Amino acid sequence: MPSDEPCANPLLLGWVEEWVEGARQHNSKGLATYKKAYAALKACPVTFQHPSQLAQLKGFGSKLCDRLTVRLTKYCSEHGLPMPKRPRQATIPGLATQDDDEDDGAERPPKRRRTKPYVPTFRSGAYAIIMGLATLEEGNRNGMTKQRLIEVAQPFCDASFTVPPEPSKYYTAWKSMTTLVEKDLVYERGRPTRRYHLTEEGWEVARRMQQTVNPNQPMPAAPRVEQDIQEIGLAPAPAPAPLPPSRFANRSPSLEIQDPPRNESSYSDVVANGDTSSGSSALPNFRPIRLAPGSFEVHLVLDVREVRAKTDRDYIQNELSKKGVNPIMRSLELGDALWVAKCHDANFLSRLGAEGDEVVLDYIVERKRLDDLISSVKDGRFHEQKFRLKRSGIKNVIYIVEEISMDADVLDKRAEMVQSAIASTQVVNGFLVKKTQRMDDTIRYLTRMTMLLKKQYESKPLLVIPTEVLTAQNYLPLLEDLRQKEPATGHHITYPAFASLASKSDMMTLRDVYLKMLMCTRQVTGEKALEIQKRWKTPYEFVKAFENCGSGEAGKKRKHDMVFQQMGGLLGRKKIAKPLSQKIAEIWGDV
Repeated sequence: MPSDEPCANPLLLGWVEEWVEGARQHNSKGLATYKKAYAALKACPVTFQHPSQLAQLKGFGSKLCDRLTVRLTKYCSEHGLPMPKRPRQATIPGLATQDDDEDDGAERPPKRRRTKPYVPTFRSGAYAIIMGLATLEEGNRNGMTKQRLIEVAQPFCDASFTVPPEPSKYYTAWKSMTTLVEKDLVYERGRPTRRYHLTEEGWEVARRMQQTVNPNQPMPAAPRVEQDIQEIGLAPAPAPAPLPPSRFANRSPSLEIQDPPRNESSYSDVVANGDTSSGSSALPNFRPIRLAPGSFEVHLVLDVREVRAKTDRDYIQNELSKKGVNPIMRSLELGDALWVAKCHDANFLSRLGAEGDEVVLDYIVERKRLDDLISSVKDGRFHEQKFRLKRSGIKNVIYIVEEISMDADVLDKRAEMVQSAIASTQVVNGFLVKKTQRMDDTIRYLTRMTMLLKKQYESKPLLVIPTEVLTAQNYLPLLEDLRQKEPATGHHITYPAFASLASKSDMMTLRDVYLKMLMCTRQVTGEKALEIQKRWKTPYEFVKAFENCGSGEAGKKRKHDMVFQQMGGLLGRKKIAKPLSQKIAEIWGDV
């Protein structure tokens, strides 16, 4: 159509043109789609009654049509105009659809679609409602009330019938009832108390569903741990090997009865600082404490601050309990969840030179919603958290990223940053990244992990390092030495010792504070901070080095280049370029 002819839909075309310009300015990947939609709408001679009819044109999908519908609704509201009704027939006769061949003038016969029998998705809301109503006898005229049906259906559904999946959502699994009524699978009767029944078609669907379920066990079986190992992506727990006499000293374990388990706030003095004059101390000789199979039980420990929303603080705990996992709730020094082996005899460890009655296993979880991940990368918390997790000594670190729904424009701008953060977490840090769609998926993952770890650990003995031989200085070197010399043997520490070592402030050495200070500067990662600390041992040395650069313009330039001259030639992520060197000088050198 010639460009000087008027467009049949100028209002819609103007909005699409705005989006084309916006995508061009932001270098968005959707630019090609917007341009194709703009060209198709501009060339179309037909005036559309409703934006939903644009789905016939090339470049217009359901999302773009919905976006135009929202924009038109707002426009009509602002100008006091009636909003056009969505036509029953979305297609306009005689107008070629986006799948038609423009060069083929022959009219294509309509394709006949085979109607498949409706079967709801396994463990969806519709599935659970049908399974719940199928517990009635066929022909029962009393039906079920909504409250009773929710109680019966909930065990068959992964989503909640009473709580939305996210704080920003409004619909629960009960919304599926609308679909079932529209499909004539369920009918409702009675006022004001409604009762629900399966129709004849509904009973046919229920029988097809029950063909795939054991009649004696209609509820889905517990997750099979063996099939979850590959999905979880973790190696099985190491089996303790016989203790080589050359590695451990022949010393009797201490039989001194220690104090009973303390409060979380008093764990800071459990592990001593050790010799802080050097990076590590001499590795101790010790005889590990052995926990026999059957003397302990694996438990999930969940941080009390892990909540769904301020008004729904117990959601995670309650949902885990429904799935057979009763978590221990406490304020964790590090991570959002971890697993412990809890002794049946609360005084066993204290009699043998350790603290409390819990042993930390080699798995820890950090949970991030997508919006929190983006903000933590921007303000530097992300790198600081990964650094602390790496120094925790726990071998298997799991990052759960909940890909909640976000504003498309914000997500598009930050997509590259998110992918880079996830890739560095996997490749550089060696952590496992597990992506989930919502909190309910995270809860199911924690449930499967708990079952897997119970199976791996509870049938084998555990070796525990006595707390009395640990210091803040020798802990990591000792673990590294044990893992190199005895890779088939797992060594663990008690929870009080772990909480003491992982404390953010109470057990921090000058070196820890220095590294955290360095990482407060954006783009200074844990790797870069360690390299700076190797060259300037203390904050005083670092500041003094800047002072020695002199004053004036020449001194200012030397300060800007000081870190770059030392670290500009390094390879990979340890390298510091000139712009970052200048930024560090402005903070530490008072430039």
